[in-house]
Amino acid sequence: MEALAWGYGLVEGPCAAPDGSVYFSDVLGGGVHRWLPDGTIETVLAKRRGIGGIALHAAGGLVLSGRDVIAVGDQGTRTLLAIEGVTGFNDLAADRAGRVYVGALRFKPFEGEQPVPGEVWRIDAEAKAVTVFDGIEWSNGIGFSPDCGTLYVSDYDGGIVVGHDLGADGATNRHVFARSPAGAADGLAVDALGGVWVALGPGGGIARFEADGSLDEVLDVPASFVSSLCFGGDQMRDLYVTTLDNSEDPARRGTLFRTRVDVPGLPLPEATV
Repeated sequence: MEALAWGYGLVEGPCAAPDGSVYFSDVLGGGVHRWLPDGTIETVLAKRRGIGGIALHAAGGLVLSGRDVIAVGDQGTRTLLAIEGVTGFNDLAADRAGRVYVGALRFKPFEGEQPVPGEVWRIDAEAKAVTVFDGIEWSNGIGFSPDCGTLYVSDYDGGIVVGHDLGADGATNRHVFARSPAGAADGLAVDALGGVWVALGPGGGIARFEADGSLDEVLDVPASFVSSLCFGGDQMRDLYVTTLDNSEDPARRGTLFRTRVDVPGLPLPEATV
């Protein structure tokens, strides 16, 4: 794996843009940063901590999680969702309609609190959202099957990926899609064949599950904690991986890596809310 950017706390929320750049956050150190293909790294947003999810917005700018869900662009900052009793929002993803699905946390993981079940919300418009489902202890990676008929959500604490059928009645038929072979279930991404790639947190790697939930392979990452991943680059075959550390060079700390894979990833829709 090739190290692209390093020197951060917990790198999270990778999001590849059409121009070849990759956005990522530093959950502990704060801020959103952008790696460009020429190797330049720029800070897009300073200080904001706890950003576990980033999505591109169709009007320009980004949708970010954290203590609330915001849209940041040339026109300033808009609050898309804030809920009393929610300690923070974690990973997020937009569907084909431009709506944003985001996981809500009701405990403070970085203060050592025990998990309290939260929810996954769908943001349909500014300050307009509905609960998709509840009862998930530690919502993490979010993604959709190629036909958008299935919603995948990682439950970090349980080490599982849960699946839901998406239809006119919302999310139904909740089931365990896959179980982590090691560590936990953190960020995830879906490829063009319906395979689901899951960051294993303290498992130090990435697992790829077939569309039927069976384990295909585990990809080693030079880190003891792997937080998330996304596809991008040429033909969507570049896999970008974020970590808490770097076992090849511990002084680099949290790192954004890149590797090349055989199966292309699904292009991610942009948010329109």
